[in-house]
Amino acid sequence: MPDEPKTLDPTARPATTTVPGAATAPPGAAVAGDSPARARAQRWTLGLVTVGLVLAALNLRPAITSLGALLEEVSADLHMSGTVAGVLTSVPPLCFAVFGITAPRLARRFGPAAVVCAGMAAIFAGLVLRPFAGGTVGFLAASALALMGIAVSNVLMPVIVKRYFPDRIGSMTGLYSMALALGTSVAAAATVPMTAALGGDWRIGLGVWAAVAALAVLPWLPLVRDRDRATPESGTTAGSATSATGTTAAATAAPRITRSRTAWALGCYFGLQATGAYITMGWMPQIFRDSGVPASTAGVLLAVTMVMGVPLAFVIPRLATRMKNQGPIVVALGLCGLAGYTGLFLAPAGGAWVWAVLLGVSNCSFPLALTMIGMRSRTGAGVVRLSAFAQSVGYLISIPGPLLVGVLYQHSGGWGLPIALMGGLMVPQMIVGTLAGRDRTVEDES
Repeated sequence: MPDEPKTLDPTARPATTTVPGAATAPPGAAVAGDSPARARAQRWTLGLVTVGLVLAALNLRPAITSLGALLEEVSADLHMSGTVAGVLTSVPPLCFAVFGITAPRLARRFGPAAVVCAGMAAIFAGLVLRPFAGGTVGFLAASALALMGIAVSNVLMPVIVKRYFPDRIGSMTGLYSMALALGTSVAAAATVPMTAALGGDWRIGLGVWAAVAALAVLPWLPLVRDRDRATPESGTTAGSATSATGTTAAATAAPRITRSRTAWALGCYFGLQATGAYITMGWMPQIFRDSGVPASTAGVLLAVTMVMGVPLAFVIPRLATRMKNQGPIVVALGLCGLAGYTGLFLAPAGGAWVWAVLLGVSNCSFPLALTMIGMRSRTGAGVVRLSAFAQSVGYLISIPGPLLVGVLYQHSGGWGLPIALMGGLMVPQMIVGTLAGRDRTVEDES
């Protein structure tokens, strides 16, 4: 799924201020000679950052998956057509592509912690305003505000990890990745029953997630004054449109990257898998509900699909790095997607749990895409450039998908044609993924 943990180069040096003759250390790290009071303050800072990372990660997807669970009620109350609802489900990748690019520049100016704090505040404001929107335009604007906060936070959280925990990048990335998956799944599964328990008003059901966002602002407030604007040079931000230095690097290397067939194949593969992920998050609960599945069960089915990515995200990258050619994994995941969409087409309610699991496995094309990005360049700098290119191209490709599904649903009067489109997209996804998985690097081609 779009939007997931970012990968940082473990060999990259943390951003520090160097004083001649003095040892360097990342923010919050203890160094020899520290006083007990200073050491306590540093431990407090690291603890605060840890809490902030977990709470921020919990808020990076509920704005999307909670809406998917209540899309029918929202559309009916705000008199949205299928086309407009499709626009709504296309807003997340658009915001990630547009606002994510601005995050590195904002971090250099204000400091990454301050920008993450502002991002959490934007999520809170968007989730508070969204239920009170009097019409479709206001609802879309409030959603975009929350998604803007998600986009910049999504990009900068790995930078925070690299900066404060340079010796624990793997464990801290794993910690916030699990929190992200938990927030995604809980919002999908709990929104409908929680709405029913609170009186059945969708406005309350969506607005309650603002309370979680408000909590996420608090740990970052004491860190706002940390204005160190330097960012790790070699970090890559998997699942975002750019890296900490991705904008500059991508601009510098654009002529080389754009001449690489592998880079374009990776960009298309990233975009097609992201298209499937956002269609799933935006429309799958509605597909199940229209087939007779209760609303609460439809939300749980989406949660099952999302949860599948947690264990497989650890297995698939390890398997991929042991293979010279990742094409077989691409095809296996694509066939799972084809089987899931075929099941949705033929018997959506009868085998709902099986289709949810199969689509969850298929959505693990995301960690595979990130792994291939790291394998298709010989150098860390090349990975940064390739990551920025493939992800920005990919998010742009993914924008029309959910909108097109909404248009087809409205004009065809059912889910047959949209589901056929979803399944049909798996074919080019397997083709470009197989091309991207070949044992070669962008340096060979450019």
